[in-house]
Amino acid sequence: MGDKNNNVFERIEKKYLLSEEKFNLLFQKIEPYMTIDKFGLHTICNIYYDTETFDLIRNSIEKPSYKEKFRLRSYGVPGEDSMVFLEIKKKYGRTVFKRRISLSLNEAEDYLERGIKPQKDSQILREIDYFIKLYNPKKKLFIAYDRVALFGKEDESLRITFDTDIRSRTHNLDLRKGDFGMAINNFSGYLMEIKTSASLPLWLARILSELEIYPDSFSKYGSVYKQGLINERLFEQSIHEELDEQQLISKLNSSTNRRNIKCLQAS
Repeated sequence: MGDKNNNVFERIEKKYLLSEEKFNLLFQKIEPYMTIDKFGLHTICNIYYDTETFDLIRNSIEKPSYKEKFRLRSYGVPGEDSMVFLEIKKKYGRTVFKRRISLSLNEAEDYLERGIKPQKDSQILREIDYFIKLYNPKKKLFIAYDRVALFGKEDESLRITFDTDIRSRTHNLDLRKGDFGMAINNFSGYLMEIKTSASLPLWLARILSELEIYPDSFSKYGSVYKQGLINERLFEQSIHEELDEQQLISKLNSSTNRRNIKCLQAS
């Protein structure tokens, strides 16, 4: 059981931020009801595409009733002929719609970078083609994370995922380059997502209530984008105030290192 072989989704998704302690307590309580999928702990790599002016993520951050994202996804670091996924993810109200096609990495890059359409045609490909013509999206961000996914023993449509070690980069936007990246500032622990086609089962609602675990609107892409804006403003402020590099570093979050400064100076 797992998402890797499915191409169309319509479900309700809720996100939760968990400390290490809450994760351990929750995992013990849900084990009787859930099964870890066959992929176990695995790494997911994504390249997010957006307009030149980041219209998609800027709109998403405003929390509208409708929003959409477009990404290229691989499970692990792919080779030339590895299968990857082109995904459009849309959210209307509480419901998430995800549609995707599988292609070799070479086919996906030919399509996205050189406009060479894949030989196989489908309704989903036509939707993606319309999206590309509408937005003319470009590579903007790489995000990777390590995931464990579980599905319900009684209801296999119930899925719970736990993501950790979320990292990103704005350079080397090539899935073949590896899954390295910088940690998201001020994030530690686990991002849990509960995905279901209906309301939460009573046993799960009870466990979440007992552990005082509540939904959060955390977005991986949104968090990286907002942190980038903060860093840019601090850099501009440092130029105005004539701060040296050490003073600028002290202004940035403690998880930001010298490589961030060099990236900002080069941009």
